[in-house]
Amino acid sequence: MKPASNKGFTQRFIKSCKIPEEYRVAQEELPAEYEQYLNYYRSQVRSKQTVQGAWRILSGFNIYLKISNISLCKISIEQVDHFLGHYNKKYASGACRSHRSNLRQFLKYLYREGHVKKDLAPLVVSPPKFGHSNPPKFLRPKEVETLFNSLDLSNANNLRSYAAMHLIYYLGLRPKEISLITLDDISFKQKEIFIQSRKNCSPAHLPLPDDAIKAIIAYIVGGRPKSEHRALFLQLIPPYKPVGKGDITRYVKECMTKNNLESSTYWLRHSFAQNLLESGASIYEIKEMMGHKSLDATKKYLSIHINLMRRVILDETL
Repeated sequence: MKPASNKGFTQRFIKSCKIPEEYRVAQEELPAEYEQYLNYYRSQVRSKQTVQGAWRILSGFNIYLKISNISLCKISIEQVDHFLGHYNKKYASGACRSHRSNLRQFLKYLYREGHVKKDLAPLVVSPPKFGHSNPPKFLRPKEVETLFNSLDLSNANNLRSYAAMHLIYYLGLRPKEISLITLDDISFKQKEIFIQSRKNCSPAHLPLPDDAIKAIIAYIVGGRPKSEHRALFLQLIPPYKPVGKGDITRYVKECMTKNNLESSTYWLRHSFAQNLLESGASIYEIKEMMGHKSLDATKKYLSIHINLMRRVILDETL
């Protein structure tokens, strides 16, 4: 089939609000850069469904560039936005986030491997949401104390959950970030942990509080199975594969449910932000510690601590 003109394709693309059906045919192979990335991606994830999701969005992106007569090495953020804007139009918000994430990681890979001259990954952002204006929920100090004290640390499962909860509460880490931590990322001597993959695409060295260090060591010594895998958190059933972000979420949620806490894993992360606010941290410091891509995502936390909000906005001394 003769490739359609750029103008003709764009018109059909806009009308359908998605890649046209004829351009979404199954392909046995993608160009070398795509296949190399997917091979790398397969080595980083454990879910076939996740890899298939990455393949679909990259396949669509490849067809879009090919029919639009755009070279991969010369792509611009405007073209990426145009593709995502129409591709995502008929998808739910969760699927849209997944598409952006997959494409963002691919663009980051292209830049790292020298296929493109500019890193476009940080520019792939989601549209603003009204929900960002709603203050996040967090746990009260007594609820946190009850949650941590409720765990029986004589079994491996609780030791793993206990260590994960410390990383969320004391460092504000997301479940996905925790699932990707390896033993090599932790420096007990320097009391630091290296977070390689963050939502803001900026790796970070974060300080490890003594309580978190003790919880991690207790898990490694008394709960972590012996395995060739270097991931910190492993499943407790052979062959002891690394856990996923959904596993981390489930472990913490189970602990909360047992303590009659109608809360989610992210409440612990929000509690970390609350603690930063009360300690007097600036909004810029909170942004970096939380791993946010923009200040807009961080500003919603100002509504948690009313006294700090009044000082920042009204310049009042309370």
